[in-house]
Amino acid sequence: MMRSFKRRVLFTLTIATATTAAGIVGGYLLARAITVKMTELKLEQYATRIMADGEASSAELRTVLAAVSASPHSSCSDAEIGYFRNLIFESEYVKDAGRMREGKIECSAALGRQANPRAQSEPEFTQQDGTEIYKSLRPYRNSDLTTIALQLGGSYVVFTPLTRMHLEPPPMHFTETVTDAPTQRPGRLLGELPQTSLAALATEGSTRLGDDLYATRCSIRFFNCVTAYTSIPEVLQTNRAKFNGCIALCGLFGAFFGIALSLLYRRNKSVAQQLRRAIARDKLRVVYQPIVHLASRRIVGAEALVRWTNEEGLAVGPDVFVRIAEEQGFVGAITRLVLRHALRDFAATLRNHPDFRLSINVAAADLSDPEFLPVLERSLERAAVPARNLAIEITESSTVSREVAIEAIGRLRRSGHSVHIDDFGTGYSSLSYLHDLSVDAIKIDRAFTQAIGTESVIVAILPQILAMAEALNLGVIVEGVETELQAGYFATYDQPILSQGWLFGRPVPAIDLLGLLAADRRKMAVSANAPRHTADAQPLSVA
Repeated sequence: MMRSFKRRVLFTLTIATATTAAGIVGGYLLARAITVKMTELKLEQYATRIMADGEASSAELRTVLAAVSASPHSSCSDAEIGYFRNLIFESEYVKDAGRMREGKIECSAALGRQANPRAQSEPEFTQQDGTEIYKSLRPYRNSDLTTIALQLGGSYVVFTPLTRMHLEPPPMHFTETVTDAPTQRPGRLLGELPQTSLAALATEGSTRLGDDLYATRCSIRFFNCVTAYTSIPEVLQTNRAKFNGCIALCGLFGAFFGIALSLLYRRNKSVAQQLRRAIARDKLRVVYQPIVHLASRRIVGAEALVRWTNEEGLAVGPDVFVRIAEEQGFVGAITRLVLRHALRDFAATLRNHPDFRLSINVAAADLSDPEFLPVLERSLERAAVPARNLAIEITESSTVSREVAIEAIGRLRRSGHSVHIDDFGTGYSSLSYLHDLSVDAIKIDRAFTQAIGTESVIVAILPQILAMAEALNLGVIVEGVETELQAGYFATYDQPILSQGWLFGRPVPAIDLLGLLAADRRKMAVSANAPRHTADAQPLSVA
C-alpha cells in the first residue's frame, strides 16, 4: 500500500513538474509574443502621433514663412518687426521670424534689428522648393532645447519641437529624418539616431531587425519621415514585473493542470479498471423503462438501461462509464451484458407476447464489429426469442459513418430486428440521410419534450420532425414525457406515437416491470369484457 502511494505521489509530481516547466516556457514565449505585438502596435501609434504633430507644425511654419515673405512693410523697419511679432503671437509653434540674407540675420521679432549681422552656420538640408533647414541656428542655441529654422529667400522662421520630443518616455524612442534634395541623402533632423542605416529610416512601414523594432511614417507634403523604435530587451526590462507575472501565472497554471491531469488520469484509469472488473463479475445492473402507446396508455414495450455502482458505492452515470468503455475499446462487453440480462429476464415474456418489444442500445463500435450480429443471433436462438421482439437502438451520432451504418442496419433489419434512431434531433440526420439508413423509427430526444410549455424555440421544430417521420413512414417514440401537458401535446397528432418517461414509469428491475405489464394486461382484459359504446383505440407498436 505504501509503495503504491509513493508511486502515485511520484507520478503526480513528475506530471506536475513537467507541466509546470511547460507552463513556464509557454508563459515566457506567450508573454514575449504578446509584448512584441503590443510594442509593434504602440510604435505604429507613436510614429503616427509624431507625424501628425509634425504635419501640423510644418504647415504652420510654411504659412508663417509665406506671411513673412509677403510683409507689406519696409525690410527690418519697426513696422515690419512689429508685424513679425504679431505673427509669432498668433502662432502655436513659431518662436521667431525675421529677415536673413547671405547667411546673416538682419532682424527678427525676438532679436530686433541687428546693427552688425554675423554669418550663421551652413544649412543642414535643402528641400526641393529651395527651403533651407538649419539645426540650432547660432542665436537660438540652447543646451536643453533643439531649435529648427527654415529659410526661403530672405525670410526665416524658428520653432522648438517640444511636443514631439516628449510624447513617450523610454523604452520608446524616435528620430525624424529629412532628405536633402541636392544629394538625395537622408539625415537626422530630430530625436535619437538608432543603430541602423538612415536609408532604412526613410521608408514607410514597420520592420524588425534582430531584436530592434521600427515603425516609420513619411510625409508626402514636407519630405520628412518619423521613425519610432525600441528594442525587445529594453521593452522586456521596462515591463519586467508584468512579464515575470505572466510567466509565474502560466507556470502556476501548468502546475495545477499537471496535478489535475494526473488525478484525472488516475481517476479514469481507476474507473476503467473497476468497470472492467464489474463487467467480468456481472456487477452491472439492467433496469427497464416501459414504453406505452400514447393514445391507449397500454404498455407495448420497454427499453433496457444499464446501471453501475462502483467499488466505492457511488453510482456512476451511463454517460460517464459508457463513454469510458468506448474510449478504452470494451463497450461491446457492456452491450453483450445488457443483451444477456434482457433475454434472461424477458425471454418468456417475448415468446408469449409477440406484440411486446424490448429495446437495447448498441454503440457505434458494435455496428462495425463483425462479431456483433453473429453473437446477437446466437443469443436469440438460445433464448428461442424471435428477432422481431428485440429492437436495436443506435444513437444519432453513431451514424456518422454512412457506409458502416447503412450496412449494419441493413443486416439487422434483414435478420428481423426493428432499428430505431435514439436521441433524434441532437445529431446531424437529414431527410435524405434517414431515407438512406432505412430505420424503422426515431426516438425524439427528451430536450424537445422538456421544451413543451416553455418559450423555447426548439418547440417549433417538433411539428417538422413529426411530419418528416410521417412522410418517411417512420414510427415515433417520444422520450422524457413527465407531465400530462407533454403527453397531451403529442396526443393531438393523428399518427400513432409511442411514449417513454416518468409519467408512465421510471426504470425499474425486471420483476417490477413484469408486474406492471401483468397489471396492464388485466386492465385490458377487464376493459375488453366491459360494454362498449364507442370503438376502442387499438394499441399499435412501432413496426
